Amino acid sequence: MRKLLAIFAHPDDESFGPGGSLAKYAANGVAVHYLCGTRGEAGTVDARQLNGYTSVAELRTAELMRAAEALGLASVRFLGYHDSGMACPEGADPAILCAAPLDEVAQRIIGFLDQLHPDAVITHDRFGGYGHPDHIKLHQAVLRAYELRYGARWSLGADGLIRLACDMPAPRLYFTVIPRGWLKVAVRLLPLLGQDPRRFGRNHDIDLVRIASWEMPITTWVDVRRYIEHKQRASACHASQQPLGRQSWLARLIFRRAQTTECFSRAWPPFQPRERRETGLLGD
Repeated sequence: MRKLLAIFAHPDDESFGPGGSLAKYAANGVAVHYLCGTRGEAGTVDARQLNGYTSVAELRTAELMRAAEALGLASVRFLGYHDSGMACPEGADPAILCAAPLDEVAQRIIGFLDQLHPDAVITHDRFGGYGHPDHIKLHQAVLRAYELRYGARWSLGADGLIRLACDMPAPRLYFTVIPRGWLKVAVRLLPLLGQDPRRFGRNHDIDLVRIASWEMPITTWVDVRRYIEHKQRASACHASQQPLGRQSWLARLIFRRAQTTECFSRAWPPFQPRERRETGLLGD
């Protein structure tokens, strides 16, 4: 059986991110595993949602397990670090993911790589999606794990692509990419809906204008139209992290349309300058 390993920082990253792709591969006979960096301890939660739970971590872990079932994941595993939130102050506790020693995080990842032997790995891009320090740390740690385990050397090309050269056979490596075209549409339309694109998200700490300026080339488009409902059911499981208040019908339409295709940037095998864009993560 082919295996796909998703490595992300928090409960909900798997569903709000490439949930359609995870559901698609799981439905088509691929064993899809999720390695989660933290249990989302720093997430803000309505006190009423904690009824029956002893902590935010326990609540968000339970939400993740329900989401994993909705996506059809084969397993959920944890790296064992604490969530940092959107800030990583100097001198932070090394038990927090963003402050943990890079090689330590990489070695933990290697343990799961050796245990699962995945055919492909997907993780955060170098910007951490929207700049989250835990996301950025996991991106760096996955690259370091490839260096230590597979003798990889990597470089950032003038085209914005990270390309690896590995001395040993290694799983395909992809980074999730937020399509900048849809972000630029959102930046223009959100003010019309009474929302500030520089203060987006549940905690108003995501700057969509800044994110839309980052360049992350897309090498791989995965059509997930048949799996949008799976992704939405999984996303709904993360009730504690849903946006406060109801989105307008226009915002829902924009984001639903943007979810029909999920985008990735391939680092290994290195994407060649004249290569056609892929439509899958396993060479399919």
